[in-house]
Amino acid sequence: MTGTGPQASTPQRARFATELASALRIARRELRGGLAAFRVFLFCLMLGVAAIAAVGVVRAAIQEGLTREGASLLGGDAELTFTYRVATGPERDWLEANAQRHSEVVEFRSMAVTGAGDGAERALTQVKAVDGAYPLVGQVELSPPMPLAQALAGRNGLPGAVVQPLLADRLGLQPGDRFRLGTQEFLLTALLERAPDGATDGFALGPRTLVATPDLDGSGLLGPGTLYSTHYRMLLPPDAELERVKAEALARFADQGARWRDARRGAPGIQRFVDRLGTFLVLVGLAGLAVGGVGVSAAVRAYLATRRGTIAVLKTLGASRRVILMAYGAQIGVLSALGIGAGLLLGLVLPNIALPLLAARLPVPAVPGLHPAPLLQAALYGALTAAVFTLWPLASTDQIRPAALFREAFTRIRAFPRPAFILVTAVLLALLVGAAALFAGSARLALAAAVGIAGALVALALAALALRWLARRLARLRAFRGRPSLRLALASIGGPGQEAMSVVLALGLGLSVMATVGQIDSNLRQTIAGDLPEVAPSYFFVDIQQDQIDEFRDRLAANPGVTRVEAAPMLRGVITRINDRPAEEFGNHWVLRGDRGLTYAATQPKGTRLTAGTWWPEDYAGPPQISFAAEEAEEIGLTLGDTITINILGRDITATITSLREVDFSNAGIGFVMAMNPAALAGAPHSFISTVYGDAEAEAAILRELSTAFPNITAIRVRDAIDTAARLMEGLAAAIAAGAGVTLLTGFAVLIGAAAAGEGARSFEAAVLKTLGASRVLVLGSFALRSVLLGAAAGAVAIAAGGASAWWVLERLMGLNYDFMALPALAVVGGGIAVTLLSSLFFSLRSISRRPARVLRGRE
Repeated sequence: MTGTGPQASTPQRARFATELASALRIARRELRGGLAAFRVFLFCLMLGVAAIAAVGVVRAAIQEGLTREGASLLGGDAELTFTYRVATGPERDWLEANAQRHSEVVEFRSMAVTGAGDGAERALTQVKAVDGAYPLVGQVELSPPMPLAQALAGRNGLPGAVVQPLLADRLGLQPGDRFRLGTQEFLLTALLERAPDGATDGFALGPRTLVATPDLDGSGLLGPGTLYSTHYRMLLPPDAELERVKAEALARFADQGARWRDARRGAPGIQRFVDRLGTFLVLVGLAGLAVGGVGVSAAVRAYLATRRGTIAVLKTLGASRRVILMAYGAQIGVLSALGIGAGLLLGLVLPNIALPLLAARLPVPAVPGLHPAPLLQAALYGALTAAVFTLWPLASTDQIRPAALFREAFTRIRAFPRPAFILVTAVLLALLVGAAALFAGSARLALAAAVGIAGALVALALAALALRWLARRLARLRAFRGRPSLRLALASIGGPGQEAMSVVLALGLGLSVMATVGQIDSNLRQTIAGDLPEVAPSYFFVDIQQDQIDEFRDRLAANPGVTRVEAAPMLRGVITRINDRPAEEFGNHWVLRGDRGLTYAATQPKGTRLTAGTWWPEDYAGPPQISFAAEEAEEIGLTLGDTITINILGRDITATITSLREVDFSNAGIGFVMAMNPAALAGAPHSFISTVYGDAEAEAAILRELSTAFPNITAIRVRDAIDTAARLMEGLAAAIAAGAGVTLLTGFAVLIGAAAAGEGARSFEAAVLKTLGASRVLVLGSFALRSVLLGAAAGAVAIAAGGASAWWVLERLMGLNYDFMALPALAVVGGGIAVTLLSSLFFSLRSISRRPARVLRGRE
């Protein structure tokens, strides 16, 4: 009888152990030959892992810094924020009962003014009005050094103020000078070098000014409807349960429009930005790993090609294909571990060296150190990539027969391995994509990146095959018979070697990433610095009081330099509920985060196009109705008939969506997500906003006239806002370009490896050609043309892949228009040609310099 169960498996386990021992012994002997053949393998894997590890370590360092310094960044253990109002009696009572200490901070924008009349200078500033308890945590650093209370106390009957150096430079101020906010004059006592909560200021259109809150009385800056927010920072008792305090606060005050932050996420905006940028850079790093994977695959193929004779001998001596696979798989595993280890070390050391040196320039704290999570993620990415790209080359050992000892070494290998290898590769790919979706924080973005990388690789592989097919056909045409260099180049590309595939894949994927970044960067720059100024207003005015709006319009109507004026009533509110459910249940859409602007209109505004529903009658006085922006409604999942509860100045208003309309935010004009019928907002304090379009030469006079007549209004120059956005985009583009540069560097390493691997074949080809009478110039010309054609093919596919990726990012993710940019595209093609030409010529010069006799004798 045939044994079953454990008895039957014992001989199998013993056989496997014997095979494994034999495989490891073979692997150990093979590795004694050194690592010279695997330099490209190690470099590609190391560079890809290092890039991902470095991004992860920097992100983890910033996240730890934000967590550790959360109380300092926030200004306390927790914070309640109210929009356009101060806390009421019950809210203040709750603060007194739950906080050991608390501080009130009022924030708004204003114009800082020096001088008078035509000689007055004005600059936009972010004002932070504080009480005597500020800051609860940390210290304010001033120049010259002094306590903040002393600086704000002022002297000679004038209240004191401190400003950031940039604002002082713009207005030509020195400590001891005077300037105005609204109608109140202040004495500049010191420059603000650093505030502990400065990192949470966010997207600031102007430098910071600190004043004492009581000194704003009578300034005219905090009237009814003025756009400001009030933050109540708290220091909680040591035994306070933060989550319980948060739940109690939101249960009591969320319906009054209160928003909560605590030290666990002291700077949520910064954290979101760091997370998203880190995610994008990790995905760029994965593209770099894919490029490295092409190099890894090519290096393994080249190495196994040199070991075919050894493999044939081993099989002749009785080694099974499983022993051979395990032997060379063990070698690849050891080398992969070395490459991944070196990459992790590099990705850990470089950020920890750089972060302390850049600490003064970083707007957020970063804590250098050993951060295991990003290192483990990078190691996993590296291991899966190495396995995916080496499995098929390893599978080719199955196809080497003992008869290879008696045949030419370059026996053709089937393109596809056995089904088992294909299945394992598919599983590894699924694990790699799944890991990216899990760790990236955005499954949609990770899946899109995976599809994009895979699509680019497939397109490049098809392009390489098409190029080889076309080269073979063109090489036979009579039209090229008088051009021996070109015919030789075409014949070489169309030959049986793997150079065309390796070059087009490696270089093309690297250039695809660069093309994507270049197209995105160029489109963003065009949108920010090109299109907007042609249609954007000169100024955006806020805080125009209801009793000022008529005179405001009259002054502008009489100014010949003004071409157009738009104005609208402006309120701010927080969406608290949708269809009587908490708004948070509908996702993290930007409209649902914080307070949003809304307006009212009796009739449908001119130029407004409804996409669904109808506008309310002009004299409508029934239950509140609301018109919502169509695109944002679709993204949130809102339809006609849904109800929205908006908290405005502590009062809940529930309105029904009766129309959806198109809203264009791209022209910097007035655009509201929400508009309501006037009766719904009757009695609510509010102000007006206005956009003023004028001739460039009249802008200064417009600002001077309106600021003099209405000291309380705030003017935001649209060009300044655009420039601020452009600077942010430049920094973002630089970071992404650096990640893409690593990808291109990896591709360059793969090219060098491919050129080095083909040096022997080139030497033999050059020797044969020179023996047949070809000159060195002709041979070198054929090698150069080959590189130019391969580089051009890789660049052309990269342009298509990069353009498609940039279109998806801009149109689908960012909601912007995409235009193909020719200059970055030409730069990509030119770069591809230059890189392939330089790497090829370096080795080609060595190949043609060798004596034909010596090369040909070596092949005997």
